[in-house]
Amino acid sequence: MKLQYKPDFEEARRYWEAFWQGEIIDRPFIAVTAPKEGAKQSPPPSYPTRVGSQYRDVAQQCDRRASTTFFGGEAIPFFNCEFGTDQFAAFLGGTKLDQSKREVGTTWCIPLVKDWKKALPFRLQENNYYWQEMMKLNRCLAKYGDGKFLTGMIDLHSNLDALASMRGVEELCIDLVEQPEVVEKAMKSVRSLYSPIYEGIYKAGNMAKWGTIGWAPFYCEGKFATIQCDEICLISPEMARRFVIPALEEEADYLDHSVYHYDGPDALVHLDDILSIPGIDVIQWVPGEGNPHQIKWMDLLKKIQGKGKGLQICCSPEEVKIFHKELRPEKVLYDVAASSQSEAENLIDWLKKY
Repeated sequence: MKLQYKPDFEEARRYWEAFWQGEIIDRPFIAVTAPKEGAKQSPPPSYPTRVGSQYRDVAQQCDRRASTTFFGGEAIPFFNCEFGTDQFAAFLGGTKLDQSKREVGTTWCIPLVKDWKKALPFRLQENNYYWQEMMKLNRCLAKYGDGKFLTGMIDLHSNLDALASMRGVEELCIDLVEQPEVVEKAMKSVRSLYSPIYEGIYKAGNMAKWGTIGWAPFYCEGKFATIQCDEICLISPEMARRFVIPALEEEADYLDHSVYHYDGPDALVHLDDILSIPGIDVIQWVPGEGNPHQIKWMDLLKKIQGKGKGLQICCSPEEVKIFHKELRPEKVLYDVAASSQSEAENLIDWLKKY
């Protein structure tokens, strides 16, 4: 298989297979991007994608970005254009996406569920406006990018995150205390729709042909996604074991490979429960705004490795060399943006040498 903007795509696929097997070929794994030598790097498409916009224009932006970017090591050209973190709930009619605020990088939603009993069971209706637009967007990206770049799996804020989008965060927290049995029914309903939603996007994005990659830039030839529950930081371990952990286990079991997006110190009370989920391959530790950067959490990263999980390390080229002295090389992915193609290539050579 060949990708125009990744001439060594087949070699990268071989490295990715070794990564998932916990094997080392000739160096630690690295996905490093940089402006392509001799080209001015075009900006990526803005996030979020505006629902109902001209998706071909978005695809052309992706094409320009990929054509001016060097993808080194295990980096693969891909774009997961999407409507924002609340889109899963919007597919089910439980949330309306608020596009009146055009702040780049942030999304807003309007919760629509006032009474769980009236809202249940949730259904994925083919005529849902947001779902239809998501299918159009992914089909357009897949067609335009075929042989050039991959269409990535979207950010699936499912399980309790989806319920928070439908009900509102504060209201959901109250419901968890005052009517847990009803929330449990809502969780059962929303969990049943993870697979249909994934399958629809998988098919629209032509992922069976090219493999899957998500917003955490991990690739596999089967089914991959980043899984998470940001709302877990607001509940106790006992509540998490009742409402969240079974859902995460289910999602991880459904996928061939997965990365867990671990967001912020407030969620660390659940660390042992998350690490005990067999289907989670990798932890993406994000310290959160205002907290020390990843490199200051070495003890935590080593604990994660000690439990048999891989790591995504987002860092600078110079920081790679520090992490490399401290961490075991297998199942660690260094996710790096270099300033130039030569810097990226030199970093790959350094990892081979050391």
